[in-house]
Amino acid sequence: MVRYFCEDISFDLKHKRLNSTWFKEVCLREGKRLGDVNVIFCSDPYLLDINIKYLGHDYYTDIITFDYCESGVVSGDLFISVDSVRDNASHYGASFDDELDRVMIHGILHLLGYDDHSDKDVAVMRSKEEECMNLKRDMQ
Repeated sequence: MVRYFCEDISFDLKHKRLNSTWFKEVCLREGKRLGDVNVIFCSDPYLLDINIKYLGHDYYTDIITFDYCESGVVSGDLFISVDSVRDNASHYGASFDDELDRVMIHGILHLLGYDDHSDKDVAVMRSKEEECMNLKRDMQ
């Protein structure tokens, strides 16, 4: 089950049911089952505090993923800075909704075991993100 929350901001995600179905389908295509995933929308300062406190990183980011996966069941917390998503959308010339979708699926892909630490990993992650974005477009 996917649950959506806000911390320190007010934000209303459109198409929650579609997003949840999308996450479930992505997991199934990877041979896994969607468990409990919490998507928490927050501000840059809120996410920076988490980044410092739990990961020891003193910089802003758009998403932090906490992985609670077990035995082929995808579970975790996705903390997403709406501020960073908005800034990135502007920077990359994307719509806010597309950039938010990309960030959310990026978190799901992390829970599925994809990483982005090396150039090779980044290339694989970007390819999977695009594949998942196309899947969502097909679902609409």
